[in-house]
Amino acid sequence: MIDPATASRLQFAVTTVVHIVFPVMSMGLAPFLVYFTWKEVRTGEALYARLRRFWTKIFAVSFAVGTVTGLVLEFEFGTNFAAFSAAAGELFGGPLAIEGMMAFFLEATFLGVFVFGRDRVSDRLYLVSSVLVGLGTWLSAVWILIANSWMQTPRGYELARESGQLTVLLTDPIAAYANPRFPWMFVHMQNAAVLSVALFMAGVAAYHVYRRDHLGVVDGGNLDAEFWRATLKIALVVLLITAPLQVLHGDAYGRHVAETQPQKFAAMEAVWETDSYVPEYIVAFPTDVDDLLNPRAKEIFGIGIPGGASWLASGGNAHAEITGLNEFEGSPPVAIVFWSFRAMVALGFWFVVLALWAGYRWRTGELFEDRLLHEALMASSVLGFLGVELGWIVTEVGRQPWVIQGVMKTTEGVSPGLTATEATLTLAGFVAGYLVLLGLYTYVVGRLIRRGPETDGETDAVLPDTARDPGIAPAAAEVSEDD
Repeated sequence: MIDPATASRLQFAVTTVVHIVFPVMSMGLAPFLVYFTWKEVRTGEALYARLRRFWTKIFAVSFAVGTVTGLVLEFEFGTNFAAFSAAAGELFGGPLAIEGMMAFFLEATFLGVFVFGRDRVSDRLYLVSSVLVGLGTWLSAVWILIANSWMQTPRGYELARESGQLTVLLTDPIAAYANPRFPWMFVHMQNAAVLSVALFMAGVAAYHVYRRDHLGVVDGGNLDAEFWRATLKIALVVLLITAPLQVLHGDAYGRHVAETQPQKFAAMEAVWETDSYVPEYIVAFPTDVDDLLNPRAKEIFGIGIPGGASWLASGGNAHAEITGLNEFEGSPPVAIVFWSFRAMVALGFWFVVLALWAGYRWRTGELFEDRLLHEALMASSVLGFLGVELGWIVTEVGRQPWVIQGVMKTTEGVSPGLTATEATLTLAGFVAGYLVLLGLYTYVVGRLIRRGPETDGETDAVLPDTARDPGIAPAAAEVSEDD
């Protein structure tokens, strides 16, 4: 059996790693859907209606699965981390409650109009519904990130003892909820979501262009060619904006982490002893197994920028001092943080290269002829989601051993009545259940992608369409938009 603290942490990690895929897809797709709807209403072109209908299907599936997995996460605060919830509920519970009452219900209410109401409401109301669905999606992120950022940089509170129980009391809501970490997390997360979806859309479009133009597979005539070429161009425009922004913002974000969580920054750079002129390893390799599991900056073999880590931490001084992990009380699992950070940074630079490569091919008129580019886009289609996962691993694992930075340790927040048997069994059950959910989601989305966009005569109904028997002809199974 696994001890309750470790099992609870693993369970929350697994459920979070799976869950984050769905809100990232929803948040990233929202701006695209608003744009497609606006262009459809403004121009009346069938292409934008088809783009809206196709990507709305994936949005709706992501929203449905994300809702289920997200609710479970909130329940885990009570089942696995009751001590934390009891101590910090006054600060932590408010944003979560507002997220449910404001953002979720706003999104859920108007999603029905957006999915099923194209022929039932006016163009103006339909466009408004798309905006409100997107707004609800992003507002959910606001309140979730407010709660999480407070745990990273707690402000606006005081500690008290009530019946021997440590309690965190809210004294300044503005200081607590407008804490210094929130704007950094929000910009980085939302840009990452849009970037991830742009990369996903580009990869899906490249897959269909590749099959048609390089393999000679024709599924839907010229309309499908137009659809996927338009998708690829739109995705690349967004990728050219978001990929460089993510790198530039990430550089500034790293400085903020060094100022507010020096322990996490030291783990990101594997610095144990306080030192200056610390190199930033762009490419790093372990020289033996010990270096892989317990990396140290001076013992890693790789390509590094001399003084780069010091420059990053200080904002321009390559000789700045970085406080080593030995100066802090406890330290996070350094290997996980160090290697995750390097992989995340590598992916960020790859996305910039990929965007510039595609932009150059577009400029030279060879966007649809470059077979290698199409293969690279297909191979990179889900790497944006991997980058988000790695970023959250750095954020959450790097904060350990604290659940509230400098206030409460994670082991102190575990439910006191939870036994090792209960924790281990629920961990196994959640791993199995979430893997099944992820597999079903992948199957449904993959089926939608393989099928491609519907013909102009198909309805806007989304969820029933994903479960339709593929042997039934679309004309017999659906109601025409013109009816």
